[in-house]
Amino acid sequence: MAVRDYLKRSILRVAALLVPKEKVVADVSELSASDMLRGRCALITGGTSGIGYEMAKAFVKAGATVVVTGRNRERVNEACRKLESEVGTEGAVYGMAWDNTKVKEMPDRFREALALAGDRKIDILVNNAGLVGGEISDCTEEDFDAIVDTNLKGTFFLSQLVARYFINNKIKGNILNIGSSSSLRPATSAYTMTKWAVYGLTRGLAKILAPHGITVNGLAPGPTATPMLMPGGIKDDIAFGNSLGRYELPCEIANMAVFLVSGMGRAVIGDMVFMTGGSGVVTYDDVHYSF
Repeated sequence: MAVRDYLKRSILRVAALLVPKEKVVADVSELSASDMLRGRCALITGGTSGIGYEMAKAFVKAGATVVVTGRNRERVNEACRKLESEVGTEGAVYGMAWDNTKVKEMPDRFREALALAGDRKIDILVNNAGLVGGEISDCTEEDFDAIVDTNLKGTFFLSQLVARYFINNKIKGNILNIGSSSSLRPATSAYTMTKWAVYGLTRGLAKILAPHGITVNGLAPGPTATPMLMPGGIKDDIAFGNSLGRYELPCEIANMAVFLVSGMGRAVIGDMVFMTGGSGVVTYDDVHYSF
């Protein structure tokens, strides 16, 4: 089944679970501009929209330089222009087309990223690129391979590559894996399976890399108001049938990401920080399970 069709079906299923009471809006705070990441340089995969884009924006506001990746060059360029416009900072945002499922090309792509960063050493990796879908009831082999290659294989081998770079250059950096509340749920899809695996990989990487001064953690959102779940754009009413009563906002996830990769988060090692609004933590009833 095509990923787009899966998204449409999933959204309709979730909508059926909601019992509208009143319009729901989010009253959240964003981190102010700071020096929390001053002098740092982050490589963020899947940084052209949604959570990845908001993390890039938050990192730059905190003083970092970012290199964002995406499969489509035009989308990457547009995201970089938008980031610079919104943050008002020149020379802190770079972008490149990169398909992280092509493992053999990774060393060349990473060298390109380092060249973009210039005299700054990349010391933060955010594994954010991902695909949803792959319900066991109608998943095709092609869908399965695309989801697993993007969410898991790409994350595994890019982490391997960057970890070697950190160790060889004595960089006490950070790897942040973007997980999901799905890693707390019964695994009935290729997507959910990959997020279970990323949860385990995060702990494994943290165990073997902590002695080198490399901090590895994960950040697991619940249903979030992004183009992935809202292809038609974020609505004014973001009601959702979880304990929070609404979708999370990408900026909320980005706030926590800044903390986790900053010096303030050094004592957090091997954790998956669940920002799920209760999804998968205290309720499973906000999604539909069937064959």
